[in-house]
Amino acid sequence: MDLAPNFTVRLAKNTADLHAVQRLRYDVFVRELGASGAGIDHDRRLEQDAYDPHCLHLMLLDLSRGEKLVDQLVGVYRLLTMQGAEAAGSFYSASEFDLLPLLDSKRPMIELGRSCLRKAYRGGEAMFVLWKVLAKLVMREGAEILFGTASFAGTDIERMAQSLSLLHEKHMMPLALRPKAVATDYVSLQQLPQGQVDRIAALKAMPALIKAYLRLGGGVGDGAYVDHGFNTIDVCLVLDIKTMNMRQKAIYFKGEAS
Repeated sequence: MDLAPNFTVRLAKNTADLHAVQRLRYDVFVRELGASGAGIDHDRRLEQDAYDPHCLHLMLLDLSRGEKLVDQLVGVYRLLTMQGAEAAGSFYSASEFDLLPLLDSKRPMIELGRSCLRKAYRGGEAMFVLWKVLAKLVMREGAEILFGTASFAGTDIERMAQSLSLLHEKHMMPLALRPKAVATDYVSLQQLPQGQVDRIAALKAMPALIKAYLRLGGGVGDGAYVDHGFNTIDVCLVLDIKTMNMRQKAIYFKGEAS
């Protein structure tokens, strides 16, 4: 980045916006991380699926990058409300995790997914800016629970053993709000014997999005799902806003009704 970023965030509002979102997802998930699958349009360079029309799409723009939307767009986040999930037929995560504990809670929730940033914007202010606007949407929708899949790049379980085992030992959600990876593809998070986790190594290898959820007071479901099409190992993250870390809640939800 040659200039200091000039961030603004808005929702996608038309087909052109959605295609810009799907183009950025293609650049990150397909070209960078090696995802494949039926929903990918290589000719138009779009990463898309049947849930997109039913979702809200947050767009993080850096206005210092020029005039064109495709250049300004540096980050995206997809939100699927309960109404959207009803229209779509299910939540996206239901293909990988049994969401019955969440659904049985009868509490209002939003599924978060398809989050990505251009490489130059990772590890800095960009995700914080996205989450600040996300907090406003959460309060507007009256959601109490946020959840969704988050991914480790690659499908080598042994390489992720430290991180997965730390999640199992320290960050499992309570049973009442603990989704479980579908039985046919269930992989235990406990890859190392109890007490043999190197916490520093585990956190170093953990994706930033997962660490962000943990800082907020979130946790994970039972088991991981190996998504060979997307070339990832997925965990289900859950954040109960009522029990959220109060310091972090003050940062993100400052000025919002609680």
